Amino acid sequence: MSTQNIIGVTPPVAEEARRTVPEFVRPGERLMWIGGRQVPGSSGEFLTNTDPTTEEELASIPRGTAEDVDAAVQAAQRAFTDPSWSGIDPDRRGRILTQIADVFEEHGDELANIESRTMGMPNWMTRHMMGAVAQTYWHFAGWPTKLNGHTVPLTPGRLGYTRKVPLGVVGCIWGWNGPMPQLALKLAPALAAGNTAVLKPPEWASLTTLRFAELLDQHTDLPAGVVNVVTGPGSVAGEALVRHPGVAKIAFTGSTQVGRHVHEVASADLKRLTLELGGKSPVVVVFADADLEATAHGVSIALLGGSGQACTAGTRILVQESVREEFTERLTAAMAAFTVGDPFDPATMMGPLATRRHFERVTGYFDIAAQEGARTRTGGTRYGDRGYFVAPTLLDEVTPDMRVVREEIFGPIGALMSFTDTSDAVAKANQTEYGLAASVWTKDLSTAHQVADGIDAGTIWVNTHHEMTTGPMPFAGFKQSGVGGEGGPEVMDAFTKHKAILVAL
Repeated sequence: MSTQNIIGVTPPVAEEARRTVPEFVRPGERLMWIGGRQVPGSSGEFLTNTDPTTEEELASIPRGTAEDVDAAVQAAQRAFTDPSWSGIDPDRRGRILTQIADVFEEHGDELANIESRTMGMPNWMTRHMMGAVAQTYWHFAGWPTKLNGHTVPLTPGRLGYTRKVPLGVVGCIWGWNGPMPQLALKLAPALAAGNTAVLKPPEWASLTTLRFAELLDQHTDLPAGVVNVVTGPGSVAGEALVRHPGVAKIAFTGSTQVGRHVHEVASADLKRLTLELGGKSPVVVVFADADLEATAHGVSIALLGGSGQACTAGTRILVQESVREEFTERLTAAMAAFTVGDPFDPATMMGPLATRRHFERVTGYFDIAAQEGARTRTGGTRYGDRGYFVAPTLLDEVTPDMRVVREEIFGPIGALMSFTDTSDAVAKANQTEYGLAASVWTKDLSTAHQVADGIDAGTIWVNTHHEMTTGPMPFAGFKQSGVGGEGGPEVMDAFTKHKAILVAL
C-alpha cells in the first residue's frame, strides 16, 4: 500500500528533513505577539514543547496569563478602530488575505516541518495541509467585497436597508491535531469580515502559530494588532480569553467536555460562539455490494489517519453481517500494512501521538477494553520503545454500552460491530451522543442517500472519509459535537452582525 493512495498526493522526498531542524524549533525561549511586537509573557515562565517522535525538548513558549490576554485584547480593540481594520477598503482587505495565503505557499515546507516535529503527523501530510491552508485563505480573500446587505420594502416615505458589520475582537482557541488548518477556518473568515483576533494556540503545538505570526509581520501588510498571539495553558490563558468582556466571539475547537465549559463561561456576557467539538464517527459498510478491498483500505485511513487524533476519526466500524468476516480479514490486513514510524520518513503513514499525557490516556483504553470483555483483533500495545507510538488497534466483540464504543478515545483504536439491514445500520450509527461526521460505503446510490439522510451528523461522506474542503462547504457538528459551524457561505454570518437602518425621507 503506497502513501500516494491515502489522500491522492505523492509524498516528497524527505530523507534529510529530520536532520534539517528549523531554527525556530531549536531549544530556546520564544516570545508572544501583541500589538505587532514580540513580547515576553508577564509571568516570566515558560513551557517546553517536546518532539513526540524522539521525546527530545524543542523550543519553549511563554506561560501566558490573564494580564497578557488583556494586553492582547486591548491591542486588537485598537486595531479594530484605529487604523480601522474594520473600515479598511474591502479590496485591500482581500489583497492582504491573499498575502497571508502566499505565506503558506512560500513558507509551507518550514511550517510543515515545525508542525510534524511538534505533533507527530507525517511530514508529507503536513506539507499537503499547508497547501490546503493557502487555499483556505485564498477562498476567503474573495469575501470582503461580497458582504452585502439588502433593501427592504416599506411604506412610502421610508427607506429600509441592512448592513453586515463585523463583531469586533474574535478569540480563537483550537486543537493540536492539525493547528494551521484549524486556525485558518477561524481566522480567515474573521479577518475577511473585518474583525481582529487574539489567538490562543494549543499548549503543546504553539510553535507553528508563533512562526506564522512572525511571517505575517515580515511578508504581509496586515496592520499591527489585527492578529495577536498569547500562548500558555488553556486553563489560564484560554480561560481568560473566554471570560474577557472585550471579546465579542469565541471560535473554539476541542473536546466536548471543554466545549461545554466554554459555552457556560461565554454565556455570562452573551458572547457569540462557534464550537467544533468531539466525535465518535460511525463508518458504515453497507451490504455486500461494497468493494470490500477498496473499502477496507478507506476504512483503515478513516480510523488511523493522523494516528486517530481526529474528531472525525472513523472509530465505530459497522459491517453488514453477511460480509463481516471477509471484511474484517481485509481490514486487519490493511491496518497491518499501515506503516508506523518517523514522520520524516516518506514511507510513514502514521506517526506518534502528540504528547506523553495523551499517549498514557489512549493506551489506558487497552486495559479498559480487556476489563469490559472486548477482543483485540490486532494491535493493543504501544509501538516501539521510544516516542509516543501506538500500534493500530481493532477491537471486536464489543457492545454499545462499552466505554471503548461510547467515549472519544482520540487514538488509533477502532471498535468493530455488525448490522442486519439499512434501518439497523442507521439506528446503530445514531447510538451516540455525538453527531459530527460519518461515512457510508456502498455501490448502491439509493442506499447511500437513505443512510446519509438517516444518520444524525453534520457531515456524511460516501465511499470516502476525512475529506474536508478549504472553505466552500460547511463543517458543523450536531448534538454534543458542536454549536454553529465552519466553512460554507453560512460562516460569514457567524463573524458578522446584521444592522437594520430605517430612514424617514
